[in-house]
Amino acid sequence: MQDKPLRQSRIQKKNREAILTAALREFSARGFAGTTIDQIADAAGLSKPNVLYYFQSKDAIHESLLRELLDLWLDPLRELRAEGDPQDQILAYAKRKLELSRDYPQESRLFANEVLQGAERLAPILGGELRELVDEKSALIARWIADGRIAQVDPHHLLFSIWALTQHYADFEVQVRAVLGPEHDPYVEAGVFLDLLYRRLLRPQPRE
Repeated sequence: MQDKPLRQSRIQKKNREAILTAALREFSARGFAGTTIDQIADAAGLSKPNVLYYFQSKDAIHESLLRELLDLWLDPLRELRAEGDPQDQILAYAKRKLELSRDYPQESRLFANEVLQGAERLAPILGGELRELVDEKSALIARWIADGRIAQVDPHHLLFSIWALTQHYADFEVQVRAVLGPEHDPYVEAGVFLDLLYRRLLRPQPRE
């Protein structure tokens, strides 16, 4: 009798993950408006009532996915620390963001679709938690600049550029691979290029 709750808990976890995985595929391909609970249920191999047992609505599934995605996306930025070499830390951040685009392309496209549609469901987070974290890390980058440890750049736009240059490879992966051809690995080549680009950009100028 003691095993039954544990077995149910494992089944519940498995079903919840199946729903979120299916919803991610559907939302990233069709957008929020074009996706239905029935489509998510079919993709997850579950009945519609079963899906609604775990999530009350399509909105609840979507919100859960977005929150998990933002946690994933923000973790590398949280790792920027005052200790250590500033240039190495920023380069490591850009590398990690590129790895996230490589490993989680559907999540990136889901986020991009939400932003392109006005980000109504993300607005409280974008203007709250995200803004606070970006302001905090921009202030840290500004201190590195003031100390002459990296070149004079706008901290906010430095972060924006990293987002744009790394997430592009997930959001426009079909285009990138079509242009480069099958003999190229876009993520390996992008990693080399971005490392060179940001090393040159961030290298401090000698003080006169």
